[in-house]
Parts: sequence; structure tokens; C-alpha cells
Amino acid sequence: MDEEEYDRKYVNLRILKSIRDYLTSENDSPAAVYPIRVPDELLYQVLRLQGSKSADELIHHIFELGLNLWSEKLYKNVFGSQQSLEDFIELIKERSRERK
Repeated sequence: MDEEEYDRKYVNLRILKSIRDYLTSENDSPAAVYPIRVPDELLYQVLRLQGSKSADELIHHIFELGLNLWSEKLYKNVFGSQQSLEDFIELIKERSRERK
């Protein structure tokens, strides 16, 4: 594996780890990017029928579903299999030991 491929996989592994941490934590993420684009009618009707708290929860739920799907696709594109991921993690450990 050349250095460029190693760096690309390492960055993607960090992204996947941060997504997993975000999805499994109870805390709010410290970063937010606005605006989130949603269908106007969806937002309007949920706000009208259930209030702003429900609209916020719905948008967050939609975001989490999308994040799950996107991270699964990223995982498959970068690593392809559990064994490939485990092999790469072992390579990271080996390089870390060599640097010490």
C-alpha cells in the first residue's frame, strides 16, 4: 500500500469513527452547519401540526438516517469488507509501534 492510499484510508477511517461516535452519543454535536435544506411543505406542516420541537426532532432524525446510509456507502467504497478494515487497523498499529 503506498503512502497516498494509506493517508486516504486513514482519513476515511477517522470520518467513519466520528460518525459512529456521533450516532451513538447522547450529547449534541459541538458543530453545526446551516442551512439544512428540507422540502418547504414538510417543514411547514410539521411546524403547524406539531410545533417547532417536533420539526427539529424530525429534521435531526432525517439527518441521522442519511448519515447512516452515507457512512455505510463510504465504508463499502473504502474498505469493502470487515477483514480489509481489520487489516488496515493492524497496519496503523504497526506503524504506530515503529514510530515509538
